[in-house]
Amino acid sequence: MSTETTASVSTHILDTSIGKPAEGVAISLSARKGPGGEWVALGGSATDVDGRCKDLPALPEGTTHVRLDFETETYFVNKNSSKKQAEAQQDAPRVRDSGAFFPEVTITFSVNPGEHYHVPLLLNPFGYSVYRGS
Repeated sequence: MSTETTASVSTHILDTSIGKPAEGVAISLSARKGPGGEWVALGGSATDVDGRCKDLPALPEGTTHVRLDFETETYFVNKNSSKKQAEAQQDAPRVRDSGAFFPEVTITFSVNPGEHYHVPLLLNPFGYSVYRGS
């Protein structure tokens, strides 16, 4: 049994419309203690060339819930060539000028002390999927 008093979190993003990591996506991290607790913004980072965010802030002791906010619209605006490839592969009309139907993705999940949570985001202009990785 682990003696650690806090959980840890990591994430990465794969742009499934091009089959490559999503570089430069801003991510912010918030935490709360208990289901009725106030969310506390802990800071953020951005994905690197491999789509990974390796420097998210540490969670405070007593954290029970975590929220990751991914700024996806800016990513798609900045990736014009990726956007064109994604739209060419889709029958759906472009919904927003940015090419991103979901301008942001927020994932909220529960954590237990001493455990690590890797939360990958599979992203494309018209949808996303998330899961607990390893």
